[in-house]
Order: sequence, then C-alpha cells, then structure tokens
Amino acid sequence: MIYPIVKYGHPVLEQAAETVTEFDTPELHKFIEDMFESMYAAKGVGLAAPQIGIGRRIAVIDASAGEDAAQRLVLINPEVVRVEGFQTTEEGCLSVPGFREQVTRAKRVTVRFQDVQGQAREMTGEDLLARAFLHETDHLRGRLFLSRVSVLKRDLIRRKIRKLVKAGEWA
Repeated sequence: MIYPIVKYGHPVLEQAAETVTEFDTPELHKFIEDMFESMYAAKGVGLAAPQIGIGRRIAVIDASAGEDAAQRLVLINPEVVRVEGFQTTEEGCLSVPGFREQVTRAKRVTVRFQDVQGQAREMTGEDLLARAFLHETDHLRGRLFLSRVSVLKRDLIRRKIRKLVKAGEWA
C-alpha cells in the first residue's frame, strides 16, 4: 500500500514520535514494506513514519533509491550516538516538495537503533547515508530540514507555502 506523504503544516510532522515496543509482528513487517513502497513511489531515499501521518519511531532508508536491495535499512527507535566532520549539500524533503536548500550536517554519523526483530544495532554512514540518518532522526523528533536553514530562507519558504495553501495548491 502506498501511503500519501503528509506535507509541511501537518501537526504530526512537528511532534516527537512514539517509541516502538512491539517487534517482529506481521503488522510491523507489512508497515515497513508499505513505507519502502511509499518512499520509492515518492522518489525518496528516506522516509520516517511521521511523513505518512504515523507518529512512530520508524524510518526506512535506501541510499540507492531502489537500485540495490542490500542498501535497504530499517531504523526503529534510532538515536544518533556520534557525529564527525561537516558537509554542506543541497537537501530537500518529501514533506516539503519543491523546496531545496543548502544544509550543513555531519559528514560521518553513527546511529544506534533496533531492527525489525528488536535487536540492538549500530551503524556508521558517510556522506548521503550520514545525511539520511540525521534527516530521518530529525523527523522522529518533530523537526524538519527547514529548521537547519537560515531564518531568512526559512521565512521565505514559509511565505511561499502560505501562498500555495491560499491558492489551494498545497494539501
């Protein structure tokens, strides 16, 4: 099932997601497959459950954008445990379609999370994967990439979105 992506302005995007406590259930497996399907349909490399209106601490990432199944990652209850270096790259978000800005994030990131079975894991990623780790964990804390850009750019984007809402082009 492909879930619609909720857009900036939806309250779930600004709330901290709830911790997952039940693992390895048919419902969880189905939900995660639906998240991947929704992410690929939206042409993303990462998707957090709040972006489809579900306030749970689950994110999926595939830096290959569906090209390499071995790169599919499921992060449940992730926490960033280490960051190193800096990279500034253009970043966008499925929940803020049509807007991209330069965002500075860590170049190398280590996350601790649980897998679908509830087992604790730790993984380190660099470059795009590091960016995806940080972007998706931000979503799970109720933050959007817009909080990482200058106040001036953020206000400009918000004004443009308000105009789109008024015109009925942002739902």
